[in-house]
Amino acid sequence: MNRRTFLTSSAVAATGIAVKPVPASFRRTSMHSISQDIALGDRIYKTLKYNMVGVEGTLTDKFKAAKEAGFAAIELDSPLRFSGDVSVEDANKAVAESGLPVDGTVCGSHWKLTHSSPDADMRAAALKDLIDAIEQTDAIGGTTVLLVAGHGKDGTPEEIDARAIENISKALPTAAKHGVTIVIENVWNRMHYDHDGDSNQTAERLVKFVDAFNSPFVGMQFDIGNHWKYGSMGDWIRQLGKRIVKLDLKGFSREQNRFTKIGEGDLDWADVRKALVEINFYGYAAAEVGGGDMARLKEVSANMDAALGL
Repeated sequence: MNRRTFLTSSAVAATGIAVKPVPASFRRTSMHSISQDIALGDRIYKTLKYNMVGVEGTLTDKFKAAKEAGFAAIELDSPLRFSGDVSVEDANKAVAESGLPVDGTVCGSHWKLTHSSPDADMRAAALKDLIDAIEQTDAIGGTTVLLVAGHGKDGTPEEIDARAIENISKALPTAAKHGVTIVIENVWNRMHYDHDGDSNQTAERLVKFVDAFNSPFVGMQFDIGNHWKYGSMGDWIRQLGKRIVKLDLKGFSREQNRFTKIGEGDLDWADVRKALVEINFYGYAAAEVGGGDMARLKEVSANMDAALGL
């Protein structure tokens, strides 16, 4: 059975989302129930952004460092030109030599080239980069491309949603062909929340946006830290439910109004863990915080363990 057949016949049939099997060396044998303080060790596998790895050396050296620090995979930027001089061949060589897979990528141009832009040429450029990212992600073994869908500066909420949905939808045939899911990240882009609002907001607008695609190849890489300022992250997870394919992790302090290390600040991690079990989440969680040398990478890995009960 080839890779595409496997993804279509099993992962998509089971969940609606293509998920690459986690390497056996990172699987845990014990199961944790909701009564055991919501430990998530059997459910979540740690990954991180490539630009967090501050260890000197080759691409393989950086992959090996991430693996030594306790991560099960790594995310590159795509198209791969945004990861420096990395090529598909370079990435595959690093995976083979380190034993660390690429679980997905982050679209490197999504802040500059918005899918919600009123400029048709910009939307076309954004679409080209997204399609290139999907193809290259598949070529290096990944199954997701993280995408910021647009920006509120591009028009009214109705206008930006309509443009973004129409433009991103044009990439769905490519996503389906390669078994790669476009995962929308919730960020401070003034879409699907009130940027100047209070902390009682819900995920209703995000739910509506993702559902508008009506596709198993569009989901969310839900960033737990990004919107704690605006609402209960446990409740947002419950609302988004099966739409969440992957997670991004950082901390946030409402009191200090700033991002923090994972586990610091006042984010309700206990409720996050409970909500993830309630929606039956299994998958990758990516650190998105300041990186550094091996000591810092191990600190980030340990912070993730503590926050998620890994």
